[in-house]
Amino acid sequence: MDKVIEIYDSTLRDGAQGENISFSVEDKLNITLALDKLGVPFIEAGNPGSNPKDLAFFQRIRNYKLNYAKLVAFGSTRRKNTKVGEDKNIASLLEAGTDYVAIFGKSWDMHALKVLNVDLEENLKMIFDSVEYLVAKGKKVVFDAEHFFDGYKHNAQYAILTLERAVAAGAETICLCDTNGGSFPDEVAQITDIVKEKFPNVRIGIHAHNDNGLGVANTIIAVQKGATQVQGTLVGFGERCGNANLSTIIPNLQLKLGYKCLPNNNISELTNVALTVADIANISLVNNMPYVGASAFAHKAGMHADGVIKSSESFEHIAPESVGNTRRFLISEIAGKSAIVKKLNKYFPSLDKNSVEVEKIVRRLKELELNGYSFESAEASFIIEIMNILDKFKPSFELISFKVINEQPHIEGNYATAVVKVRVGAETRLCTSEGDGPVNALDKALRLALVHFYPDIEMISLVDYKVRVISKNTDDATASAVRVLITSTDGDSMWSTVGVSVDIIEASWKALVDSIEYKLKIKNK
Repeated sequence: MDKVIEIYDSTLRDGAQGENISFSVEDKLNITLALDKLGVPFIEAGNPGSNPKDLAFFQRIRNYKLNYAKLVAFGSTRRKNTKVGEDKNIASLLEAGTDYVAIFGKSWDMHALKVLNVDLEENLKMIFDSVEYLVAKGKKVVFDAEHFFDGYKHNAQYAILTLERAVAAGAETICLCDTNGGSFPDEVAQITDIVKEKFPNVRIGIHAHNDNGLGVANTIIAVQKGATQVQGTLVGFGERCGNANLSTIIPNLQLKLGYKCLPNNNISELTNVALTVADIANISLVNNMPYVGASAFAHKAGMHADGVIKSSESFEHIAPESVGNTRRFLISEIAGKSAIVKKLNKYFPSLDKNSVEVEKIVRRLKELELNGYSFESAEASFIIEIMNILDKFKPSFELISFKVINEQPHIEGNYATAVVKVRVGAETRLCTSEGDGPVNALDKALRLALVHFYPDIEMISLVDYKVRVISKNTDDATASAVRVLITSTDGDSMWSTVGVSVDIIEASWKALVDSIEYKLKIKNK
């Protein structure tokens, strides 16, 4: 690891431009602290000239001590026909109080002429004046050459001129931006090579978007051609199809290609920090996201699972713990006995692969799969089902009856009423509750009935509810079976349960019951 790559995270700025992404000042502070914990050296924290929220962030972050990260304020070159010292955007960059500033300027002649409506020489002056002014004020400047690759392909001479002006003005880094995200790796390689030869003593960055699905590939090839600063967002969200995904790029560079991106062993925190950032952004990581996704090291096919158990490298390109992720064995009709036993041994270490109990479990699981159950994402229900098969599970309560009534028109926002009658020991409870819908009403009524016996139930809340029609017989129509998947939390951890029935209320009830039983009987035991 004799070559260091500067990781430059733009989650708080470029990432905030993604659809349905909106950060409060508190969100931005928490993401900054998470990225600093990971060891990210540069965090582009926002555009203080564009909105008061970003300026408030820069003011508040001064009260925090960062161990690794240097904050970067982002903004544009001065406006056309304006003195740089009188430009409000430039003034706001100084007001942000950061040592580093990123300035973007047009490197595509078409953008200068048709978007900014300036002549090409004025565009060059805007770049030079802005960089020179900020450097004179003691700032270290990153020049983002916006649309550089497209600009180079249309007018190579002018695109290079924009870089020359930024370097002449004192820019510390020139970042080549594939702003439209449509370039291919061979183009990025060739153009980066040319820029590196032209500017051998200047740090070169790469800023790739993912509009053609090649953001990561374009970033990697740029590094191999001499780029030493990598810009992106930690989990890839951003404008349109998103930015180059740093949670994929970092392990590719550090674990596969021998570059140093993060200090010490911080890369083992990658999955945890990626999940933290996604949670703050109120999005779910795509399961099959490389390295940090829930399915990145999940094995379903029997042969794959058996191979990994015998030798992990047979079906895993790295050790999951190296990026803080975990290996998972998925239970399904195509799972082999080895995978099922491996998962069972996590909870029942004494079970033997060749025992009668395991044969019984495998047979029962395949029957349930045939009837529409899926335990891949419902491990809590899986554990309860296994305990039932092994006669090791005693229910916490007995259902006597439940009834759900939908109300139209709704009254004061409540669409449904549920009545639940349960028995715990010798005592019976009958409770009624209203809800936004039948499942919500049922959930509330069940909790109301049980909290008298089990106060811990108050800690449980539902965070996700999914329904899928699973019948393949089109003649069934509205009589089709449905699978309900519920995710619950107690504030400490989350778990998922599943229920299947031709009645969506009954399927929901099964998943609800499993969720409560898991908390009461299994979790933390």
